[in-house]
Order: sequence, then C-alpha cells, then structure tokens
Amino acid sequence: MEGSSVTLSCSSDANPAATYTWYKKDGNPELNPLSKDSQLIFSSIKSSDSGEFYCTSENKLGKKTSEYVSVNVEYAPKIPSVSVSPSGEITEGSSVTLICSSDANPAATYTWYKQDRILNQGPDGRFNFTSISSEDRRSYYCKSENKHGHNTSERLFLN
Repeated sequence: MEGSSVTLSCSSDANPAATYTWYKKDGNPELNPLSKDSQLIFSSIKSSDSGEFYCTSENKLGKKTSEYVSVNVEYAPKIPSVSVSPSGEITEGSSVTLICSSDANPAATYTWYKQDRILNQGPDGRFNFTSISSEDRRSYYCKSENKHGHNTSERLFLN
C-alpha cells in the first residue's frame, strides 16, 4: 500500500563476505545503483516505486545476480477527470458519452451520478445518452473506488 514501509533483503553464503548492490530492472546498472547495502528500504513507498528489483552479491572470487523481486504498490484512486464525447455543442437527440477516469491500483470501479442520484456503476467509467434531451441538462459527477478508498470528480454541467 502506498505510504507503507517496505524492505527488500539480499543475502548469500560467501567467504570472504560479499558486498551487495540493489538495482531496478530497466535502469542503467552502471549509473543507477539504488543501494549498496544488503537491504533496500522504502520508508514511505510510492506508486512510482513499482517494478522489478534485483541485487548482486560480490566478493574477490566472483559476482552473482539474484532473481527479480516484483513490487506492486497499490493505492486509492486519485481525483477522477471527467469529459464529454463528442466535445463541443450538444445537439438534442444526439448520442453523448460521459467519461470518467482515475489512476488507481487496483483498477477503480466507477459510479456516475445525476444530481445526487446513481445513474450507473461499472469498470469502464462511461455513461452513454443514446438520444440526449433537454431533461438531461443537469449536473453530473462520478466517483472512482477500489479497496483502498474512493475519490469524487468535480461536477460537470450539460447545457
């Protein structure tokens, strides 16, 4: 969970004792060692810390590389962004789609509201008017939610 403390540990049976270095996969190992210690410590892990990590152990007799360790940082949804498709002027009788999206891990489910009444819920964040009418000229907003929390968008006004 984002904000948690996470420690990755590396060990080997070596004589003489080994030195350790931690790296993130797809980084440049020469330029970017993350730690030159047997432990890689994230005191407050962030979503950007997600990825695959590995360590090396080395002494004067040789060097070994560990298997990858996968770190998947989960977090509550960020504030959702909302949009209307197609953009521009809305013509009565046309098809209009409200779109809600939010960065979240695991993925969010979405609920659209008209005023404060639930319109629909689902994983794709879309609500479609097949033939929009003047009665649909109201305030809309969406809520994104996962097991770590929820967030609500700004209100969207259809004219």
